[in-house]
Amino acid sequence: MIIAVVVILVLIVLGLILYNVNIHKKIQKFKNMNQKITNLYVVQDFMNAIGETSTVEQKIKKINDILIDRYEIKYSTIVVFDGAEYQVKASNVDEKHWGSLKSLQNVDMFKDSIESATPKYVTVNHENERLPYQEMEFGRAKSAIFFPLYIDNVYIGYWIIESGTPHDFDNVDTTVLEVIKENIVSVLKTIVHQKTLESIVRKDLFTGLYSEEYLYGEGKKIIDQYTVSTICMFKIINIQEINKNYSRELGNKVITEISNYIKENISQDYVFVRYMGPKFVIAFSGVETNGVVDFLNEIKEKIEEMEIEITQEEAEVQQSNLEVNKKKKQTKGVDYREVAKPKLNFVISSYYKGTGLEEVLKKLEEYLDHAESSESDITNI
Repeated sequence: MIIAVVVILVLIVLGLILYNVNIHKKIQKFKNMNQKITNLYVVQDFMNAIGETSTVEQKIKKINDILIDRYEIKYSTIVVFDGAEYQVKASNVDEKHWGSLKSLQNVDMFKDSIESATPKYVTVNHENERLPYQEMEFGRAKSAIFFPLYIDNVYIGYWIIESGTPHDFDNVDTTVLEVIKENIVSVLKTIVHQKTLESIVRKDLFTGLYSEEYLYGEGKKIIDQYTVSTICMFKIINIQEINKNYSRELGNKVITEISNYIKENISQDYVFVRYMGPKFVIAFSGVETNGVVDFLNEIKEKIEEMEIEITQEEAEVQQSNLEVNKKKKQTKGVDYREVAKPKLNFVISSYYKGTGLEEVLKKLEEYLDHAESSESDITNI
């Protein structure tokens, strides 16, 4: 009888053990699933941050805030090497500590981490101790994980998370942190291209208009405030003829006169840039194509009625070209006077927020480049 009771108790205990193991597996599975969902939300938040904010610096700060909020990280700092020095691009640590935080590449324990491309976990055992890289502070951080960041195997900086509790990261899921790190790298890779565009944006010498690159940075931010916009590209189709038959000075004046006229007659909410050579782009933000055709017809008519003249005094800016033109005019027995009437060819297309602006521009440019040289129209493609 006693043996039977013991056997039953043993079976009950084994059953409870199996039940607990099964419950533990389910809990772990749920945690993993919940973590995957959190990661997906973070990735989505990252993408939203790229689209919503303006400058590269704002984007990096935004994604750092997302990390702190979503993963309940006490301190998070992203440091990037810009080619000349290390800069703290985002941090919720008091700025007085940034000096040490942007010098971690000089700390021996982190040098090894950078060389091996592996994270480094450091912690203290007692509250009165401090982490090796801390110079002036004692109470802020008691444990930290350092992640070197690479883009295409090129070291670009690091991400460091810190806690005010010793051994706080002992049981942290490092695979999750690696996923977060890769997300940071992906975002940095994306905004590196934007930073390049921001640095090469320039203003055209003759027109004072921004160059093509402006469209992909600040310009796109303005355009993407609306779901649908109209992109218009136009070309001065007889500019080469003007340069050849008259002078490049007159050609330059044709370009500036047209640019000034359009600038004075369009809303400041629209983006107007000199795209390339005789090609220009107007982005009618928030306006559909049928809302711009009449306006463009009027603009085209007014410009093509212009008689743009260059005087001798204006041409004297470049003496060499002036002498050539003087001889050309003298052989014809006429006074030195040059007048040109521009001809324009327009093409428009719809642009939808979130799609490739560069693809729309490429399509418009290809149309103008392959159009008949005599075509002077407004075409919707």
